[in-house]
Amino acid sequence: MIEFVGLVLAAGEGKRFGGPKAPFELNGERLVDRSVRILREAGASHIYVVLGAWIGEVENAEVIVNPDWETGMASSLRSGLSHLESQTHHDRVVITLVDLPGLTPEAISRVASDEQSISVATYDGTRGHPVGFNREHWNKVAATAIGDAGARDFLKNHATDISTVEVGDVATGEDMDVRP
Repeated sequence: MIEFVGLVLAAGEGKRFGGPKAPFELNGERLVDRSVRILREAGASHIYVVLGAWIGEVENAEVIVNPDWETGMASSLRSGLSHLESQTHHDRVVITLVDLPGLTPEAISRVASDEQSISVATYDGTRGHPVGFNREHWNKVAATAIGDAGARDFLKNHATDISTVEVGDVATGEDMDVRP
């Protein structure tokens, strides 16, 4: 298996949700803790969580605080990748969002172990999260991340380099926009 680290984007304020999603408990577990747990179960060697609107302790993960969280998801992606760039021993990252309750360790493992340098999970052919990037792309991804688009522009400009990894048989890509 390819060694990888996990990056959870969890800095948003959750306007439609009614508050930050990271500390929200679903089935007795905070969403942020669930994200860390499934990354760990998938084999991540280290896990980083980007926080902003809500800041708190997250066990088994290194917290990165995004002071610009209000500008959108892209600033969290830039904060996380910038921090990872300074960690010379990491070569691959799998990035996920905190609000994906149907994501599983199996789905993360498939994306993480894909041998292409850019890997995107698909659910019945529709792209979603998680997304895997090798180190060679981190600066380029960060440079194109603006507003709430995250890595969308980078992925659009590198469409022929992307490996899609079907995970719809072991996970769902639905996010939590409203409280259950």
